[in-house]
Amino acid sequence: MTGSDLGKSLKRTLRGAAGILLAGALASSALTGCGGGTEQTANEQAAAEQSAKQERIVERIMDYVDVMGRHHQMEVLSDIPKNDYLRGGFLFDGQHVRYADAAKYTTRRGVDVSRYQGDIDWEAVKAAGYDFAFLRIGYRGYGQSATLNEDPMFEANYKGARAAGLDVGVYFFAQAIYAEEAIEEAAFVMKILNGRELQLPVVYDPESIPGAQARTDGVSGTQFTLNTQTFCEAVRQAGYEPGVYCNMIWQSEKLDLAKFGDADIWLADYEPQPQSPYAFRFWQYSDTGKVNGISGNVDLNVEMIPVK
Repeated sequence: MTGSDLGKSLKRTLRGAAGILLAGALASSALTGCGGGTEQTANEQAAAEQSAKQERIVERIMDYVDVMGRHHQMEVLSDIPKNDYLRGGFLFDGQHVRYADAAKYTTRRGVDVSRYQGDIDWEAVKAAGYDFAFLRIGYRGYGQSATLNEDPMFEANYKGARAAGLDVGVYFFAQAIYAEEAIEEAAFVMKILNGRELQLPVVYDPESIPGAQARTDGVSGTQFTLNTQTFCEAVRQAGYEPGVYCNMIWQSEKLDLAKFGDADIWLADYEPQPQSPYAFRFWQYSDTGKVNGISGNVDLNVEMIPVK
């Protein structure tokens, strides 16, 4: 299925909760100027979010630290699956991470890269002990033009990583402000993939833009959740595994992880131990890693693999 065919198919065939939410989002975007909204609409949306949260069971309140060292609190909700990792169970060996209970989980090392890493010697990366890579496949501009762009190094990175024997997944840096744009982003990704094989998920990566004015600045957590949910459903329909990239602030304040079904969570958290109580498959534990074959800093990741 081509990217354009996928977009048309999604608009016709999204069903269930995601489809109902999408229909509501599209109607809302039509009424509010594609996500901008009026003050009354924003207030109503905030009230709805608060009401929905009050109906859910809060197991506890936890403290966490963000990447800037600022302290926050988060409500831990009962309906979001939890991880069962040992407290203090992630052990560092230099810049590498392993898990203390090898009888329950094994681990693999990985990197994630984009054009900012330049030309990569993937054979050297593999020889350094890395087994997988997430490659940025594209991004939406955060300005008002909101163009969709392929990462200029994606093709070279895909061919090089696969030839060296690494498993590969992809991520898309998202700036959708309503659900129909999330469909556009998914269709764009599928067009680039063109049916090629992936061993790891297609990950949705919605992020804020620190220190800059972005088109997503006024987007609510409910809308971000809907956008992410819509993208993940599109990925499933295309026959790939979906995934969601998020840090602690996004888990606490932006995204409702209960809405994403079987999508794998890729947690970004640079504390000595992952802080999230929720289930995650991948942990991005450093953005200052050094790996043979890659110039400069690179993000380091570990995959948690249950022992069967």
